[in-house]
Amino acid sequence: MNFLAHAFLSGSDEETIVGNFIADHVKGKPDHRYSAGILNGITLHRLIDEFTDTHPVVRQSADRLKPSYARYSVVIVDMFYDHLLAKHWCEFSSVPLKKFTRHIYLVMMKHYRILPAKTKRILPFMVADDWMAGYAKPNGLKLALKGMARRTRFESGMDKAVGDLQKDYGLYLEEFRLFFPDLQRKVALFEPMQAEPEIKTIQAKTGTTNFLRRARLRNSHK
Repeated sequence: MNFLAHAFLSGSDEETIVGNFIADHVKGKPDHRYSAGILNGITLHRLIDEFTDTHPVVRQSADRLKPSYARYSVVIVDMFYDHLLAKHWCEFSSVPLKKFTRHIYLVMMKHYRILPAKTKRILPFMVADDWMAGYAKPNGLKLALKGMARRTRFESGMDKAVGDLQKDYGLYLEEFRLFFPDLQRKVALFEPMQAEPEIKTIQAKTGTTNFLRRARLRNSHK
């Protein structure tokens, strides 16, 4: 799945939204760099990717593209599914698409200071042209695929994939409608890591300090 689906599946917690959004730009284990909420978003993103890449319906979609796009077929399916989510948004959300994407951009800009460098570079362009809502239109999808094709090490031809979507649109839509509810159910089972409440730390420190004070007082009377 791409930016739109990941944002949609993040729920309402701002830090989870941020973590899910930046996860592809965070390598390795980021345990000491981010808050528990952002780490939850990164973990959720990786869970979504793993579930998507191994799902039989997604593989079915990708297999249709493999003769033309080989290793890039799964990446293209991610974009196709984001397009289908945007195009049929009202099936999954009562919030208008543009209102939703505007909220996501505001959350990301609010946390701009802590974003990875790569996210910082693309975010202003994404906001200016509303990439996520733009996925709903074939031209918006084509522009996104064209941009991705420029960044591949080998000739991918991804910019031509919109023609494949249009040719078998009904099949991809049927597969997306089978797969996405499965993904939503998987995400609903995700158990976020709980941050240690600060008040407990304060209480622990206070308790230790009071204990030492009492010990000193007792020793002073000996």
